[in-house]
Amino acid sequence: MMKKTRLVVAIALVLSFSDFASASSAPVLELGANASASTQQLATLERKLDARNKAQIVMQRQLDDLQSEVNELRGVTELHAHQLKQVLERQRELYQELDRRVSEALKTNVPKTIVAPTTNVESSGVGVSYSNNLSENESYDRAVNLVLKDKRYQQAIVEFKSFNKKYPQSTYAPNAHYWLGQLLFNKGDFKQAGNEFKIVVEQYKDSSKRSDSMLKLAAVAQKEHNQAKAIALYKEVIKQYANSSSAQLAQARLDALVH
Repeated sequence: MMKKTRLVVAIALVLSFSDFASASSAPVLELGANASASTQQLATLERKLDARNKAQIVMQRQLDDLQSEVNELRGVTELHAHQLKQVLERQRELYQELDRRVSEALKTNVPKTIVAPTTNVESSGVGVSYSNNLSENESYDRAVNLVLKDKRYQQAIVEFKSFNKKYPQSTYAPNAHYWLGQLLFNKGDFKQAGNEFKIVVEQYKDSSKRSDSMLKLAAVAQKEHNQAKAIALYKEVIKQYANSSSAQLAQARLDALVH
């Protein structure tokens, strides 16, 4: 009886130990599986990070290349802008010199006989066909040279009229109208001269000849004995172009009229 009892107890202990061993081995298996999954996830994450880092390096290189190209283009643009500015400055200087020479020629070299010419060159059409065969620049230069070099003022009137008719949108148009007005004024044709000056004043508000044309309109009004209009125009020159040479001339002439 005692032996049988011991045997039962021994079997019970063996079974208990087996259950305990089985229960203890399950978490170990789970931990091993979790560790393997974590390792795979970590490796995947590292690969993604490495790929992103490589992509960022490539992108940065591309950005550096683009920045270099932008800097190069900016340098070229600045160079071209500087060269263009120099060309425009030189062109403006030549333009001002040309205007100065024409102005001096008209003021100092106009003969007295031009006031009452005996021959109407314009109606005869002399020189017009020649001008019609010229380009815009050549046509303008020819008209100017008729004043500066040849002193052929009546023929210059014909050429400036032809130029204004043929090239109404020319960049030289305000100057051509002004010099035509000046020639007509010196000739004594004040009405036609006034029309030319009026075109500059009304149609070319940004022209450097506008203040001079307004001053000349006042002079035309004086010649036509319209003192009130002359005074109003002189005041307008002073108002719109204060501190300019035209305003100084207007002030002197205004003082002479009102005193």
